Amino acid sequence: MNDQNQPQYLPPAILPTSTLAIISLIAGVLGFLGLPIIASIAAIVTGYAARNETRSVPPKAAGDGMATAGIIMGWIQIGLGVIAICCFIAYFVFVIGIVSSGNN
Repeated sequence: MNDQNQPQYLPPAILPTSTLAIISLIAGVLGFLGLPIIASIAAIVTGYAARNETRSVPPKAAGDGMATAGIIMGWIQIGLGVIAICCFIAYFVFVIGIVSSGNN
């Protein structure tokens, strides 16, 4: 047999996992466990930076799913924080309204 006519199989290049994607995923989880504001911002910033690495042509690193998960968790925590602040403000407006109407 002639091996020169056979197509050569080259395994796909294995890319290293993006460190920023790992940090984004860890920060996203930490946002739910105890550091909501700081970890959420870190998850969002590092997640978008990691997605730039993983979606470049040619890709420099793997880990797009971890980066996306970190971004989603970060935005969920930001949304929950905004809702919590709105509820806090509404509670105090309600309490002030009751206290002021009771004095009349």
